[in-house]
Amino acid sequence: MNLLQNNETDKHTGTRDLLRSNKTDGLSETQDLYEAIFIRRSVRKYNQTALDEKTLADIKNFLNNTKQIGGCEACFEFVESGTVGNGKAPHYILAYCKNEAAEYINVGYTLQNVDLYLQSKGLGSVWLGMAKPKDTGKREDYCIMLAFGKTNVPPRKGAGDFKRLKVSEISNENNAVAEAARLAPSAMNTQPYKLNFESGKITVEYFGRGIMKAIIKKRMGKIDMGIVMRHIQVALENQGKAVTNINIKKESKKLYVEILYT
Repeated sequence: MNLLQNNETDKHTGTRDLLRSNKTDGLSETQDLYEAIFIRRSVRKYNQTALDEKTLADIKNFLNNTKQIGGCEACFEFVESGTVGNGKAPHYILAYCKNEAAEYINVGYTLQNVDLYLQSKGLGSVWLGMAKPKDTGKREDYCIMLAFGKTNVPPRKGAGDFKRLKVSEISNENNAVAEAARLAPSAMNTQPYKLNFESGKITVEYFGRGIMKAIIKKRMGKIDMGIVMRHIQVALENQGKAVTNINIKKESKKLYVEILYT
C-alpha cells in the first residue's frame, strides 16, 4: 500500500483504445483531459489483471503532481482489491480528509483529475461513495474511493451518450465550459450545483436536487462540487486560460466556490 499526500466503433478487447491513438505527437495533456470529459464512463466491470508497475507509477506521479486546494489537503492511498469489501476492480485510490465541507470539495476536485487521466489512457474508473475499505477501524477520516483498472467496457461516443440536465438547468450561460461541467459525474446523477458566469469568475453554488438531496447533502454533494470544479478548470485551461484562485465560502446555509481565472 502506498500513502500519498499531494504537495501542490470497433469491438473493444483488453483495455480501451487510448485517446492519443489518433493524435499527432506533442498535443497537450490538458487537451487529453478535456477530451476525456466527453467520453468518460463510470465503469463497474474490470479485467482483474493488475496494471504493470510503470503504469501504476505514472498514475501515482500524476496524482502527486495534482495541486490540491490550499488549506484543504487530503491524503490518498493506493490499494488492491483484497483491501476493499466485495471489490470488483484490481486497484483503488482511497481518500482521507477532515469531516468538513471544504475538505470534501477538495477530494472531489483532486481525484476527478485522476479519473480523467485514467480514462484518457484507456482505463476504466468509477467513484464509489458507499464502498469502504475492510480495515475501517484504522482511519476515522476515510472519505471515498476511486476504483480503476483495465476494462472491456467501451467509452462513450460523445456528449449525446450522457444522461444529464440541460445546460440551462445548471448554468446562467451556455458555453463550452458549462457543457464540460454538465457532463461531470455526481452521486445518483443529481448534479447538485448551479453555475454563475461573470467576467473572470465562475461561481459554483451547492444546490440540492430531488428526493436524494438529503442523503447526499453532507458528504457526497460536496465531493460533487469538487468534481464539477475540476471539469470547469480543465475546460478553461483547454481554452488557454489559467485558474488563479479558488475561494470556498459559506454564508449562513449557503455554500459556494469562486473560481477566478485570467
